[in-house]
Amino acid sequence: MNLLFVLGTRPEAVKVAPVIAAFRAQGAWANVQTLLTDQHRDMVEPILRLFDITPDIRLNLMRKGQRPLPLAARVMAEMDRVLSAMSPDLVVVQGDTTSAMGAAMAAFHHKIPVAHIEAGLRTDDRYSPFPEEMNRRIITQLATLHFAATNANRDRLLAENVPAPSIAVTGNPVIDTLQRITSTRPPAAGTAPSRRTILLTTHRRENFGTPQANILKSVGLIVERFADVEVVVPVHPNPEVRRAVRQHLPSHPRIHQIAPLNYPEFIQLMARAFLVMTDSGGVQEEAPALGKPVIVLRTETEREEVVESGNGMMVPLESEAIASAVAGLLTDAKLYRRMSRKAFPFGKGNAAAKIVREVKKWAKGLGG
Repeated sequence: MNLLFVLGTRPEAVKVAPVIAAFRAQGAWANVQTLLTDQHRDMVEPILRLFDITPDIRLNLMRKGQRPLPLAARVMAEMDRVLSAMSPDLVVVQGDTTSAMGAAMAAFHHKIPVAHIEAGLRTDDRYSPFPEEMNRRIITQLATLHFAATNANRDRLLAENVPAPSIAVTGNPVIDTLQRITSTRPPAAGTAPSRRTILLTTHRRENFGTPQANILKSVGLIVERFADVEVVVPVHPNPEVRRAVRQHLPSHPRIHQIAPLNYPEFIQLMARAFLVMTDSGGVQEEAPALGKPVIVLRTETEREEVVESGNGMMVPLESEAIASAVAGLLTDAKLYRRMSRKAFPFGKGNAAAKIVREVKKWAKGLGG
């Protein structure tokens, strides 16, 4: 079985790397090739090294000020060239990135089956998240195998008339990676910190403008009201995010702007944090497994499980509303205990093994 895994961003690498490793452990049955579009090379390579993965193909598609539409065109053109040369039995994509959509479209034109990891996420708003909501809907129409993280994701696929035998609930392999990191690099022991640390991440395209300004301004309200609180903000490399941080994140000795962290360092920071504020989909999946309350900084979430588990809270994207929600967790010990219980709504760390099993079952049906 010749498999081609396509990835370009750090979230893709985090969720695909354990699956690649699991297939390579199958020996001669699985001939695995890894292709990087190189959108976020510096963020992707450290994740792959954790799993001893060296990319086989690099497309070097990153451009300064890159927009999704030109990237999609470049991905499809380069994938057309790659697939013409190697013709794998299965192309594996993850999530809802423009790289994943472009690779799936190219595979479709070559009549090569596509497997979609993290299938079935939906907000029902085509512009939120943008362009991810439409990317994943397009991939669903192109895919042969659909690996859903949760039962709710499976139900969404069934509602869209995706054939039930093509869907498998596997959990999300991000938990596989998270457990690997926390088992080998547990949070450092030491004396109790004198300050409660809040971790803030914000980078969603649909939050650009007023919503992101409100998110950043809320940080100033929080540190003004709580003298024992500090906020750490790893600043995403997107120029729009950096510009917003310069304009709207208050200057304060307990507000710390830092460069993007590699994934193990980021997980270590999250594990030490008192709570998390985020508009990231991946962080919504990781935080419950670490027992961290999550303030979800989005108008809707396709990961309803984070709220249903009791670990997450949706808030209006207004500065005072955000600050008030955080204040509730800082002052209400009962609420904090309830939201900081460890939960695993996105799987228990065995998603990669389940995906391998499902692909083997599919291949056997083809006589492979």
